[in-house]
Amino acid sequence: MSAIDAELARLVRDRAGGRCEYCRITPAFDDRPFEIDHIIARKHQGPTIAANLALSCFRCNSFKGSDLAGLEPGTRKLTPLFNPRRHKWDRHFRWRGAVLEGMTPIGRATIAVLRINDPLRVELREALIAEGEHPGAD
Repeated sequence: MSAIDAELARLVRDRAGGRCEYCRITPAFDDRPFEIDHIIARKHQGPTIAANLALSCFRCNSFKGSDLAGLEPGTRKLTPLFNPRRHKWDRHFRWRGAVLEGMTPIGRATIAVLRINDPLRVELREALIAEGEHPGAD
């Protein structure tokens, strides 16, 4: 098992702009420390290199686990999950207020597996919108 050294962790955090690369929340508005996610899990022989790492909030990383795919809610077809190193976030997702909408099967499967629109998370994002701190705002 390869450990993530401080330099590699800093690169991953900087590249992500300090946001979860899945739900876009920042650590300032989350109650758990962010984690470095192996996009392809180590159990699937995913290497500990920058090209396979993403910054993730604890919640997204917990629900993603070692999953590489999920069922797209509309078709129930097995669909790859969003890969922050290979896919463009804006192509697969868009904000509709506090709800994250999947624009592609990859986006919809990722939202479902990671439970990004869980009612408590939507409520948090609604509060952040009211404060002008929406996680998707750039």
